Amino acid sequence: MIRINLLPHRAEKRKARQIQFIAFGVISLVLGALVVGFVHTYINSQISYQERRNQYLKDETIVLDKQIAEIKKLREQTESLLARKTVVEELQTTRSDVVHLMDQMLRILPDGVYLKSLKQTGSKINIAGYAQSNARISTLMRAIDSSPWLEKPSLVEIHATATAGVRMNEFVLNLSLKRQAPATPTVPAKAGGRKG
Repeated sequence: MIRINLLPHRAEKRKARQIQFIAFGVISLVLGALVVGFVHTYINSQISYQERRNQYLKDETIVLDKQIAEIKKLREQTESLLARKTVVEELQTTRSDVVHLMDQMLRILPDGVYLKSLKQTGSKINIAGYAQSNARISTLMRAIDSSPWLEKPSLVEIHATATAGVRMNEFVLNLSLKRQAPATPTVPAKAGGRKG
C-alpha cells in the first residue's frame, strides 16, 4: 500500500533549518565573544607588562640621572682641584723669579739711572725711570742682555724732561725674565763708569 505523507514536510525542514541557523549563530556569537575576551585579556596583559617595563626604565633613568649628576659634580671638583694644583705648581716654579729680578736689577743698574716703576706680568717686565744720558740707558740694555736671568730688552719710549731743575731722560723699557735658571750663576760687575 502506498503511503502519502500529508504533513507539511517543507515547513518542518524550513523550521529545522531556522533552528539550526539560530543555534549556529548563538554558537558563533559565544565563540566570537570568547575570542574577543581572550584577545582583550591578552592585549591588556601585554599593555600592563609594557607599562611595568616602562616604569622600570623610568626608575632606572632617574637613578642614572642622579649618578650622572654626581659624576659631573665629581668632575667639576676634580677640574677645580687640578686648576688649584696647577696654580700652586706655577707659584712654586716662579716664586724665586722676583728674587732673581730684584737681585739682577741691583747688580746691573748703572750709576746715573733711577727707576720710577717696575711692573711684572708673567715673564714680561716693564721698567720706567730716569737716566742722566742716553748712553746710560744703552749701558743698562747691554747689561740686561748679558744677565743670566734677564733677556730681550726693548726700548719703548725716551724723552727729555726736567726733574727738580735737572735735565734728565725719562724712559720706558720692556724686558723678559728667563724661565730656566742658569747652570752656573755669574755675578756681573756693576755697569757704569763713564759719564755721558
